[in-house]
Amino acid sequence: MSADLQTRKPKFSVAITTEGYQKLIRSAIPDAKSAKRFMSSIMSAVAVNPTLQECDPSTILSAALLGESLGLTPSPQLGQYYLVPFNNRKKNTKDAQFQLGYKGYVQLAIRSRQYSDLGVSTIHEGEYKGIDKFTGNPIIEFIEDDYIKLKAPVVGYHAYFVLENGFRKSMYWSKEKMEQHADRYSQAFSLIMHKKLHKGEIPEKDLWKYSSFWYKNFDAMAEKTMLRQLLSHWGVLSVDMVQAFEADNSTVTMQDGVFTTEQEDVQEQVLEENEDNFEDYAASGFEESVNLNDL
Repeated sequence: MSADLQTRKPKFSVAITTEGYQKLIRSAIPDAKSAKRFMSSIMSAVAVNPTLQECDPSTILSAALLGESLGLTPSPQLGQYYLVPFNNRKKNTKDAQFQLGYKGYVQLAIRSRQYSDLGVSTIHEGEYKGIDKFTGNPIIEFIEDDYIKLKAPVVGYHAYFVLENGFRKSMYWSKEKMEQHADRYSQAFSLIMHKKLHKGEIPEKDLWKYSSFWYKNFDAMAEKTMLRQLLSHWGVLSVDMVQAFEADNSTVTMQDGVFTTEQEDVQEQVLEENEDNFEDYAASGFEESVNLNDL
């Protein structure tokens, strides 16, 4: 962001206290106690993320109000949704994007009261037994001993749901398929570099470049992808679920109580490729988003 843009845009901690922002919050959250809790949670989320502090305050607030309208919290510990910093090259600004976490998918599905059961898990070597020849559903036999299970390598991912009306569906992807998916759809993930990273072939001075969440926590991103794939193709989606799906990985704006979303053509990490910034980057809990809306 250019220096003149930075001077024109106040920091979020200042902007959120202005009358215009306070009026917007009161309009969206009339209850004073709820509004106070909302402000506290958002300011905490921004305070621990130095990169997020540089984003346009209006995009932070709009994304946070969307999360609030969905009954989700931005707490990184809960993993329901995240405020993710991105460069907006068109506007020459740093914007905050709304990113739904896999636990957010679960919460919204439970609240819809359409699902009697729902789950997603990593599959370890020996647990995947093939495909049922009649239904096409994967056959999974979980290892009961946790010690043995955790020693076995992850070979894939499994997600399933059961609707209240009895309809059920499950899905399995091998780890190789998930890696190919991430390599195709994530702007900040390279399968070649991912393999080099695990082989220890990346120089220590360059490790900071591989801090996208697909590198940091591949399994968590894979579980989110499985839930999104399964629910969007086979599930019953409530109004809130549809809104969350459409807003995922988008810059959110709010006008007259209506949320609109804008997906960037190219999603890239805000942090410049300068190893001196690594400590701030790591402390920020930065997440890299994946555009799955075209699937």
